[in-house]
Amino acid sequence: MSSTTHTKRTSGPHTASALAADHILTTGASMPRLMYGTAWKKERTADLVFEALQVGFRGIDTAAQPRHYREDLVGEGVRRAVAAGVVSRSDLFLQTKYSPPPAQDASNMPYDASLSITDQVRASVASSLRNLAATESDEEPYIDCLVLHSPLDTPAATAEAWAAMASFVPHKVRALGISNASAADVEMLLDGPMPTPTTTPMPPAVVQNRFYPGNRYEVPLRALCASRGVIFQAFWTLSGDGGRLRQRAGCVKRVAEACGVDAAVAQYALVLGLGGISILDGTTDRSHMVADLEGIESVGRWIAEDEGKKAWGECLVEFRGIVEGA
Repeated sequence: MSSTTHTKRTSGPHTASALAADHILTTGASMPRLMYGTAWKKERTADLVFEALQVGFRGIDTAAQPRHYREDLVGEGVRRAVAAGVVSRSDLFLQTKYSPPPAQDASNMPYDASLSITDQVRASVASSLRNLAATESDEEPYIDCLVLHSPLDTPAATAEAWAAMASFVPHKVRALGISNASAADVEMLLDGPMPTPTTTPMPPAVVQNRFYPGNRYEVPLRALCASRGVIFQAFWTLSGDGGRLRQRAGCVKRVAEACGVDAAVAQYALVLGLGGISILDGTTDRSHMVADLEGIESVGRWIAEDEGKKAWGECLVEFRGIVEGA
């Protein structure tokens, strides 16, 4: 397998603070810390993606799963933004998923469920590449990160899906990830079978899971990811506990007041401050899109000041204690 072309995205509309600066994946590619999530946007997807790109989001998460995503409309929003000169393809980090049959509606799938797992993946990726082409004439579309939406029924089936996904790297797909996974699932992919003379090991660069009390904020899994250079993508970051974390944690209020941001942005900032995390932000409100991006920058500037640095350190210790004690 030839070496990948590392994708270094060009700068967004703002100079990123250390808190908001892109993560560098194990592949060498860069990935935004705030990703725009497109689940459940339905017919509004194209307009919302276009708006998100207009205001400064540069990472988009979707899936080849019509039950919950309109991947085709994500592509429409991207093409509209490229045509309008808002972004170029090299500015973007586009992430999609292969979703196994149990996650699909039988009447509306991007592949034939009777196919082998390998052929399901191939058909799903082919559909995603068509949907996510940056222009109508794009002859070489690619996906920045292809995520396995969930492990399959058996380790062998998961391994087959993973091998099929890896076959697209480095050209059509630049990095791989897994979602809704346990530490054991991730360890299997990190420490899988030794490569043969014709294969290269392809560990996950990203693990996308819920960040909420129901899984105790994935403390052990996040530690595993951090030890192996894998970025943890958090979803349900605000909604997973009904806002109780923001109400309970005095550190969230302290950061919000110090930086002039709302509590949701302060919570996002503290989650990012735990390290090795990016966040899926699925807001449908343009003003919230702007507030989230600009608010993280505001917190980042505050941290860079001597007084802010000390207060931030204290808040982060408190926040980490709450999360790790959940």
